Amino acid sequence: MGMLDGKTALVTGAGRGIGRGIAIALAAAGAKVVVNDLGASLSGEGRENTPAQTVVDEIVKYGGTATANYGSVADFGQAAAMVQQAIDAWGRIDIVVHVAGILRDRMIFNMTEDEWDAVVNVHLKGMFNVVRAASVSMREQKSGRIISMSSVSALGAPGQPNYAAAKAGIIGLTWSTANAMAKYGVTVNAIMPSGATRMIDSTPRGRAVFEQTGKWPSEQAVGTDRDPDNVAPIVVYLASDAAANVNGQV
Repeated sequence: MGMLDGKTALVTGAGRGIGRGIAIALAAAGAKVVVNDLGASLSGEGRENTPAQTVVDEIVKYGGTATANYGSVADFGQAAAMVQQAIDAWGRIDIVVHVAGILRDRMIFNMTEDEWDAVVNVHLKGMFNVVRAASVSMREQKSGRIISMSSVSALGAPGQPNYAAAKAGIIGLTWSTANAMAKYGVTVNAIMPSGATRMIDSTPRGRAVFEQTGKWPSEQAVGTDRDPDNVAPIVVYLASDAAANVNGQV
């Protein structure tokens, strides 16, 4: 018996990095998973189906149940469709994990309106969009788990005003939603993860590592404390019945 047998989940941004590890871990614990990924570049441009479908194929290969979704969390209608895809396929939505994110770093005095909007729309509005859709069903069924990714950048990372504001906003939205949904048996928590992904590769620190070692941080992370897959176990726990009393935590 898995910790999540009989549960259904949606994981956004699940085609790579932290989201990929979470989707695979949820499936290994028994959940049926909608694997969402737009397949965009790190800056949010372009799209392709390969990342999401590759994760679905891996889950199915090892006996799990999953289906791919290629929508954008920044679009209210597409986000609602992700949730509905789980309900249509398996009758309910029990778990939402919002991981999708992009970067468009710039100092505040150089940032454009488009750079601000693009990042906030994926991280913060994206969380609202999927949670808004899922909360309706979770309220009716009187159960659910919502888990989002914040970041230590919320504390004021220079050169990331859009990202920092969005990640701080995720904390506020987590607390507000946790207070609103607790009486319906729904828990809402956020994680400030640590993992060397393509996001870390794109930072000055990541480029410095490459210059010193000839490898990107993400290429050196497997099996270390910077392995993105290290985030997955806490998500599985928070998504389970064992964490019924854990709510509004970051």
